[in-house]
Amino acid sequence: MGGFFGVASKKSCTLDLFFGVDYHSHLGTKRGGMAVYREGCGFFRAIHNIENTPFRTKFDRDLDELQGTIGIGCISDNEPQPLLIHSHLGSFAITTVGKINNEEQLIRDAFASGHIHFMEMSQGRINATELVAALINQKADLTEGLLYAQDQIEGSMSILIMTKEGVYASRDKYGRTPIVIGKKEDAFCASFESFAYINLGYEDYHELGPGEIVFFNQEGMEILSRPREEMHICSFLWVYYGYPTSTYEGINVEAMRYECGRLLARRDKTGGTDVSPDIVAGVPDSGTAHAVGYANESGVPFARPFIKYTPTWPRSFMPQSQLQRNLIARMKLIPVDVLIRGKRLLLIDDSIVRGTQLGETTEFLYQSGAKEVHIRPACPPLLFGCPYLNFSRSSSELDLVTRRIIRDREGDDVSQETLENYADPDSANYQEMVEEIRKKLGFTTLRYHRLDDLVESVGLSPCKLCTYCWNGKG
Repeated sequence: MGGFFGVASKKSCTLDLFFGVDYHSHLGTKRGGMAVYREGCGFFRAIHNIENTPFRTKFDRDLDELQGTIGIGCISDNEPQPLLIHSHLGSFAITTVGKINNEEQLIRDAFASGHIHFMEMSQGRINATELVAALINQKADLTEGLLYAQDQIEGSMSILIMTKEGVYASRDKYGRTPIVIGKKEDAFCASFESFAYINLGYEDYHELGPGEIVFFNQEGMEILSRPREEMHICSFLWVYYGYPTSTYEGINVEAMRYECGRLLARRDKTGGTDVSPDIVAGVPDSGTAHAVGYANESGVPFARPFIKYTPTWPRSFMPQSQLQRNLIARMKLIPVDVLIRGKRLLLIDDSIVRGTQLGETTEFLYQSGAKEVHIRPACPPLLFGCPYLNFSRSSSELDLVTRRIIRDREGDDVSQETLENYADPDSANYQEMVEEIRKKLGFTTLRYHRLDDLVESVGLSPCKLCTYCWNGKG
């Protein structure tokens, strides 16, 4: 996915920018970047690969050069950014979070309107952030350009632009990703994650609505374009991607995950299952809070039968190769034999995507002496690849274990109506699909979180949430 941070300060912004961006490291695995503006000197920028090295380690050596009073930075899963742009609108730096689905059409339109060229990245790809800049530059000023870009882009795109006067922040038109403004005595900031500025002395000031555009500098913030009415914020932010201390639309991630676990336990109680686990555990880190909520509601003790080895394998350090990711997922978890051997375990993970890692974890638990392994994913079965955000590395929907099961049952040509039936937790197809996943991955029992319970866990109106990956409705 990715995340960004921007700051405008009456004094040096460098350390606020450095730590603000670093606090987004859980959102991306590939590149980090920072750009600053220094009065009388212009723009300075640094971009580094962070696939195998922490953001802080790579950028610590750049801080002396990256001195300024205005800055933006990002953690990215894809293209190198921020980019420095020189156009008829002046010089500016730009960084983005999101996904463009109509990229080829927009590139053709840019060429037809007189745009001469784009820089080409590896494998023939165009930098999406450069394409966004090209759209913005077709208009007479930055605000008009941001509005134009949001209307032209199919998908989702939140944007930060830094000029020598300050920072423009534009939340994507349906609010699928967040932007929040923080304030302290001598500075304002913009952040994807609301917690990223708390330890830097900022307080919550303003949360952008869908499609809203604001401008801020060292002195204050101005709304340039009011929010749109329709919002579809990504539900998966609470389930998995968001950091536990973050809050979106007034709803804290950790509290939402407790509620998810509580409702999973409630379903087990009312469903009449004969599951009697000895302990409840979460797959670290994102499954932990869900498991605590389950344990509190069910009365079954919470424990940690394996511990994540974070000194060298935090979540952000994951290679692009699926084979390597599977290996690292296993290497990160260290078993606690006394909490596994002879025990009936109920394990909560944030989701099941391919199923490979959780299946291997379950096999590992059996090999370590577990008597039973009951699985409770904290979200419904993933049936659709996300068309709005780069939250999944899957290149095909057949990477999803659910879609492979459905293909085996229905063939290659599956209608939307059939998929919607598989998404219905009260249908026979859903129940049979879940049972086949259970057998395939070796679980003792498997019960997914229901979508209606997940929406209740969040607490927002269903019409304000994007639930596309579960039911095909964005």
